Amino acid sequence: MAGVYVYGIVPADVDIDDEARGIGEAPIAIVRQDGIAALVSDLDLDRPLGTPEDLVAHGALLDATAAAVPVLPVRFGAVLTDRGAVAEELLAEHQDEFDEALHQLDGKAQYVISARYVPDTLLQEVVAGDPRIARLREAIRDRPEDAARTERIALGEAINGAIEARRQVDTRAVADAVAPVADDVVTHEPAGEYDAAYVSVLADLDREGDLERALGGLAERLQVRLLGPLAAYDFVGDVSWDSSVRS
Repeated sequence: MAGVYVYGIVPADVDIDDEARGIGEAPIAIVRQDGIAALVSDLDLDRPLGTPEDLVAHGALLDATAAAVPVLPVRFGAVLTDRGAVAEELLAEHQDEFDEALHQLDGKAQYVISARYVPDTLLQEVVAGDPRIARLREAIRDRPEDAARTERIALGEAINGAIEARRQVDTRAVADAVAPVADDVVTHEPAGEYDAAYVSVLADLDREGDLERALGGLAERLQVRLLGPLAAYDFVGDVSWDSSVRS
């Protein structure tokens, strides 16, 4: 059984690179409906869907597209019966909504800023900045672990609290640094132990250099990476609907 896998919604005047590939290395095609279109590929429904390779292929196509044209991401796993269903059940049904969203994204993309602490430097700064932490460290020095259990627990809690407070400050510092050159900013909770900030911005494609310069002042104390351009997941979400085959 075959179906049509849908990746994203784009303006109808977009041309597809002949080398573009999607899930299972399938060639990418475009289904047009009035002023909008969908990026699709044929899919064998007997194959499992949802491998890491599938997820990477889905995201890579959308991000590569976002570097050139506005694109509305479609939720991973969306499949329709055929290309006619893509045109009628997806594009025609949501024509005005998609057209407006694409207009708002014209010339823009998402960028992600990932900032990390240098582990040794972070601990030194935390200890130097909090006398209580310094006293607790001194209190457990050269003492057996069991004999200083209470102090060790208190020290760990104090260090974690200090790092979390620092994360909040640094997340705001990153967001404030890029806000003047971005259309919108979304902050996320950093996930890793030494992550300082994780911030998404929506910005004009021609302002990538401005974003890099805006972050330059933070590089003295943070390891900062700017990723993008990417599809604007954090600003338009992803398109979903009741697929007649699978979603």
